[in-house]
Amino acid sequence: MSRQMRVAIVDDEQDMRQSISQWLALSGFSTETYADGQEALAAIGADFPGVVITDIRMPNLDGMALLKKLVALDSTIPVIMITGHGDVPLAVEAMRLGAFDFLEKPFNPEKMMTMAQKAVKKRSLALEARALRSELSDAGSIMKRLVGASDVMQRLREDILDIGQADGHVLIDGETGTGKTLVAHALHAVGNRAARPLVTISCAGQSDETLSARLFGAGEASTGKPLVEEGRGGTLVLEDVESLSEGMQARIVAFINDQGMPPETRVVAVCNTHRADQTIEDALRPDLFYRLSAHKITLPPLRMRGEDILALFSSYLEQFAEEYGCPKPELSMPEAAQLLQAPWPGNVRQLVNIAERAVLQSRREDSALMSLIMADNEASDEAMTTEGKPLKDHVEAFERMLIDNTMRRHKGSITAVMEELRLPRRTLNEKMAKYGLVRGDYV
Repeated sequence: MSRQMRVAIVDDEQDMRQSISQWLALSGFSTETYADGQEALAAIGADFPGVVITDIRMPNLDGMALLKKLVALDSTIPVIMITGHGDVPLAVEAMRLGAFDFLEKPFNPEKMMTMAQKAVKKRSLALEARALRSELSDAGSIMKRLVGASDVMQRLREDILDIGQADGHVLIDGETGTGKTLVAHALHAVGNRAARPLVTISCAGQSDETLSARLFGAGEASTGKPLVEEGRGGTLVLEDVESLSEGMQARIVAFINDQGMPPETRVVAVCNTHRADQTIEDALRPDLFYRLSAHKITLPPLRMRGEDILALFSSYLEQFAEEYGCPKPELSMPEAAQLLQAPWPGNVRQLVNIAERAVLQSRREDSALMSLIMADNEASDEAMTTEGKPLKDHVEAFERMLIDNTMRRHKGSITAVMEELRLPRRTLNEKMAKYGLVRGDYV
């Protein structure tokens, strides 16, 4: 996770708390200290982004009691126990109850640091998995990530809602970085299979033996439950499906044919169609192509999405500014025009990378967004678009972004927005109606 993980240190001895905090702070950890278990519990919630290091023997609420309460609160919070020489049996009991590990006094600071690093990594993975499960279980949340007011994005959202309710298999294609995997997850989240499993596998860079083992459980490479069984009744997402060999494509066709109609497990095939010398029809066997393309979604490249580019870029600037704890950089009119005319060969993924770098540079008061855009596109061997757009289009796109940003900053306060932009109420209302901006979205 990009956000820094924390270490909560719980010990009734002030010198011990301070020593541990200093050791860990020198190793790059963010630390917080508590004098007893009750004080720590008041500050630690179920989504606490970090780990706990606690002494076993303390007054009021001791380490064992704290461990039990933390396990009941969130069993994935790693708890490291600090024990005295005679408390090793108690520490072993703590491990049985769910502690991550224990340290016996006197301990080596290097050993503690290594243990804390392992615990933080485990906690980070647990929180990432929880966030993904939460996102995939909330159709509204995942649909909100499909940002954009352009006609092509409105149609895409409508297609997802319609196709999500259907039973047939789906083929999703588009250039690299357009968000195909996100759309596959959205299709699952809005459909009647949302409460059932969603299983994803990349078909690129794997041998037929490995793919066959993972999908169907065949051969010596087989480990664990086959994915077709794991995803039974739900959705099986095949990423980079164009990478499948003829033999593996035949296996997928046989799997689809065996299911009948409607299919028990829906297959959503994700493919990259960015090669000029090959279409998806050329890459797939005809029988597989026609079975998968009963429902087909083609994602638009970013360069075709007009003012969505500014809305997306502004959204990611805000996200990264919050993450890095700095003010959000403001776009100038020339920078907005540059964004609108860039070819974006890496699509949304490329835009996200530039937004993050722009925020990082702004922390040094180094505003060089235009050079970032130029350098990124020169590195990709793509020329900036030469056809350009009418000045009116640039002005309107910039104006919409400016009003949108100001409404967000003032949480929908019309009076505050009028004062900052020096617009009369009637003019502001007319422009908001023109650009599809609704005050209720900002409150």
